[in-house]
Amino acid sequence: MGRVSLVIAFFVFFAGALLARAVQLQVFNKDFLNHQADSRHLRTERISAHRGAITDRNGEPLAISTPVDSVWANPKELAAAADRVPELARLLDLDAELLIRRMTRSMDKEFLYLKRHLNPELAHQVMALKLPGVNSLREYRRYYPAGEVTGHLVGFTNVDDDGQEGLELEYNHWLAGELGSKRVLKDRLGRSVENVASIKSPRHGKDLSSSIDLRLQYLAYRALKSAIQQHKAESGSVVILDIETGEVLAMVNQPTYNPNDRSQYSAERYRNRAITDIFEPGSSIKPLIMAAAIESGRYRANSTVDTSPGYVVVGPKKIEDSRNLGRIDLATILSLSSNVGATKIAMSLEPEQLWQTMARFGFGSLTTSGFPGESAGLLTHFNDWRKISQATLGYGYGVSVTPLQLAQAYAAFGSDGQIRPVSLVKLEQPNKGERIMGSETAAAIRLMMEEVVRPGGTGDEAGVAGYRVAGKTGTSWKFSAGGGYSEDEYFSVFAGLAPASNPKLAAVVIIDEPTGDLYYGGDVAAPVFGEVMTESLRLMAIAPDALPEGGHGTLAQAMSQ
Repeated sequence: MGRVSLVIAFFVFFAGALLARAVQLQVFNKDFLNHQADSRHLRTERISAHRGAITDRNGEPLAISTPVDSVWANPKELAAAADRVPELARLLDLDAELLIRRMTRSMDKEFLYLKRHLNPELAHQVMALKLPGVNSLREYRRYYPAGEVTGHLVGFTNVDDDGQEGLELEYNHWLAGELGSKRVLKDRLGRSVENVASIKSPRHGKDLSSSIDLRLQYLAYRALKSAIQQHKAESGSVVILDIETGEVLAMVNQPTYNPNDRSQYSAERYRNRAITDIFEPGSSIKPLIMAAAIESGRYRANSTVDTSPGYVVVGPKKIEDSRNLGRIDLATILSLSSNVGATKIAMSLEPEQLWQTMARFGFGSLTTSGFPGESAGLLTHFNDWRKISQATLGYGYGVSVTPLQLAQAYAAFGSDGQIRPVSLVKLEQPNKGERIMGSETAAAIRLMMEEVVRPGGTGDEAGVAGYRVAGKTGTSWKFSAGGGYSEDEYFSVFAGLAPASNPKLAAVVIIDEPTGDLYYGGDVAAPVFGEVMTESLRLMAIAPDALPEGGHGTLAQAMSQ
């Protein structure tokens, strides 16, 4: 009996000890043990938020976010399967030794990206290895369906989906979402077993409707690229504005880049030249000089200027026309692009009045585009002008503008003397314009610019069958790095409006350094304008307004008023 009692006593004691231990663990050490369990198995994971899409004005996608998976690891946990790291590296196309060194340097961390933005199928293969501490995270990668056609305008994001250039940068606060987070239960291999709680719901980014019409964008891209190749030019830009709203309908540059290919991300390729680069506009400034002249009250639309003997001397500089044009009216100064006539008009105006006209047209100021890196151009204050400065301003030297600024200025002629803020975002209501000249002045200048595009004018290659077109050519020497102007490097320019009777579109074409025998704006830039405008007017269903043959006597009528 003694032995049986001893065995019973032992089991009673053992059971009591177990019960006491259970009480200790379940009651007295409960919080400590729960904390230890949570620290080993509960993790906080982020929930990705997708970025808002960018579309053209008709809803066509320009930038969208596609789901991808990124693979990450807890280095301490993965170290337990160090012998399988080469297998993981092969699947991720990484150097095994480099991956091991990265892990070794990050042993004090619980999160280390192994590779970002894998397609979900490959990420699934990685997770099938069932390596301890290896996890996948759903993220989003930006994709640009139009590629290089809209690259300069849309811009791009970095690997973390933050805007770096273009609309992606300017509207990053609008497009970007906010990450969410959740608490998950994981097993000993680091795999998620259960979602325990939602800490913060993700907020997805908002979509952005740009002002661009992708149809016109493609037209401008194709025509500009062809011209750059044909003339072996350095670069070029095309801008198309909606005159009634100030919206940018197309904006393209050459050379361009594909934002889907990160190897092409260099500032030389991705900067938006139409907004960041400046040039001296040459004779394309002359319609603005004519507007200043008429608004001054010293000239009328039918006024004449004596350009004899075909040149004018200002200080040490001799300004010449190709021949002596004699006494000519303002329309002929534009249609034949007389530097002498434009110089004499500019010199006859008060410097302050001429400067104010240029400033009202937007020269020397940023537009309202808000585009990152936009240039304000250069318009020196009239107090700093010398006599020669005012003279050369008459034919577009001594002032520098961007293609967008020039397009905005020409749009003012089309909107009866009102200049409207430009917008790269689709507007629900047109921007209110600011009057910078009388409607009669704007109408008279449009009629004069029509003469430029008619046979015999410098811009007849910009004509569009069935439509009246108003515009002006420009050819300017480039300023060389060594100082002074290079006489074999040019900017070729054409700026214009259509239809001239009721303008809807304003466009500017810039070709930088065309080579070969053709370099004048009328030979190089005007044909691009004509090609782009022909298709744009058709696609937008804008009615033709061409006058019957020989029926363009409205200019003479306007001049006599």
